[in-house]
Amino acid sequence: MSSETREVAHNQHAHPTNRFYLMIGAALIGLTVLEVLGYLGEEKGTLGPGAAAAIILFLSALKFLLVVALYMHLKFDHKLFTGLFVFPALLATLVIGGMIMLFGPVHGTATAIHGTMTSNEGIHGAATAPAGQPAAPTTPPSR
Repeated sequence: MSSETREVAHNQHAHPTNRFYLMIGAALIGLTVLEVLGYLGEEKGTLGPGAAAAIILFLSALKFLLVVALYMHLKFDHKLFTGLFVFPALLATLVIGGMIMLFGPVHGTATAIHGTMTSNEGIHGAATAPAGQPAAPTTPPSR
């Protein structure tokens, strides 16, 4: 099959109309309004702490999918291109989700405690410096 034949075959599927693009644009605006309402709901105390972040992440992912699938014509392209796009996107989502879990709900208090410590005394116990030499390296007391 020549490249011209492939181009003709590609152009045979129906492309969306202007009305379709306007509807998708309106949906994106509506999702953005919901994101803002989620943020304002948390600020006013209507929603619990962290709810805005979850709402915004979910709605942002939905908007991203709408733009990629419909505006960028990924829905109408060959499935290979969809796979080449979706696999790295899923991998990035897993990595970002793991980082959010690591530094958020799973170990959020541990990182807050470590962030306020001035030394390792909380982990290793009190350390003492040799008498008369306050700048000398500290050594833990013998047990």
